[in-house]
Amino acid sequence: MMRRRRTLLAAVLAVTTVAGCGSGGSGSDTSVPAVTVATSPASSVATGSPDLDAAEVMAEGLDVPWGLAFLPGGDALITERDSGQVLRLAAGSGQARPVFQVPGVAAVGEGGLLGVAVSPDFARDNLVYVYFTAEQDNRIGRFRLDGGDFEVVFDGIANASYHNGGRIAFGPDGLLYVGTGDAGNTASSQDPASPNGKILRLTVDGDPAPGNPTSGSPVYSLGHRNVQGLAWDAAGRLFATEFGQNDLDEVNLIEAGRNYGWPEVEGRGGTGGGRFTDPLVTWQVRDASPSGMAIAGNTAYVAALRGERLWTLPLDGPGVGEPVARLQQYGRLRTAQVAPDGALWVTTSNTDGRGDVRDGDDRILRFAAR
Repeated sequence: MMRRRRTLLAAVLAVTTVAGCGSGGSGSDTSVPAVTVATSPASSVATGSPDLDAAEVMAEGLDVPWGLAFLPGGDALITERDSGQVLRLAAGSGQARPVFQVPGVAAVGEGGLLGVAVSPDFARDNLVYVYFTAEQDNRIGRFRLDGGDFEVVFDGIANASYHNGGRIAFGPDGLLYVGTGDAGNTASSQDPASPNGKILRLTVDGDPAPGNPTSGSPVYSLGHRNVQGLAWDAAGRLFATEFGQNDLDEVNLIEAGRNYGWPEVEGRGGTGGGRFTDPLVTWQVRDASPSGMAIAGNTAYVAALRGERLWTLPLDGPGVGEPVARLQQYGRLRTAQVAPDGALWVTTSNTDGRGDVRDGDDRILRFAAR
């Protein structure tokens, strides 16, 4: 495993309007294709939910939007996978403008500029973190939104044209969590020395976080195929979405040091002999390809790519409730994120080469909290 830090000069772009606002459709489909649900511990979660029947188009005409994160004031930062640009969408403006060009992005296949996260101490340090595919590997870098150099804080995550992972998020503990993929080398997911096929936990400077299962290692959990979503509930529990191979996609409850089975197990059970942790929920891959995940109130919201829907997953009982399919009118959905005002934002991903492009794609949708 390799970690290094270096500084690269990157220019902050001039203000350019790349999207406009509009009005979105409403409606839902509550049909539930076959899913498998396992129980989980009870949780204590705040009330409140977004109105999924009232969509507002915040921006449109975007080029493969991938990551989405919010600044303290409510403005959104959006990454475009293929262009390597970070866009800023001012709350209520309907205009997404480039504010930073990430240097060294190699957009090939599923790789490119992927996840984005805002520093938990943004008011003081003005730092924004990104996960991106470079020529040699996948990396995590950071920059000051008010200008300055670009710094790589973690690298050496193997890349490929697929299974690059890419979701990053700061947890309630102020540490940076990173979802990676196996980059086509399935054995790496079970290799504790590899950062691939893992969830990593890092300090703000890219070092292995204190208290990780193995001292000096960035690995928080292992046995993953391609982690695409990270979200915490009000009780501080971490959930993650994961692409399956031919059979089952997953939502997992992530606990430190646990092994989630890939490539020995896809879905539940198998030949693990008790060594592996079962997922909370599985879907047939045709119904999901779960990417971004957000939790609002007592419900998890999972954006599905191949399934072209938003899965809602109740978390308010002693176990996980039955998932329900919503928002099946927008095509491929990539990211779901809760804004500071409690609204749920969802991004489409129809321009990524695998979807049917609709007028206005790709779009950022907002669903106000009720």
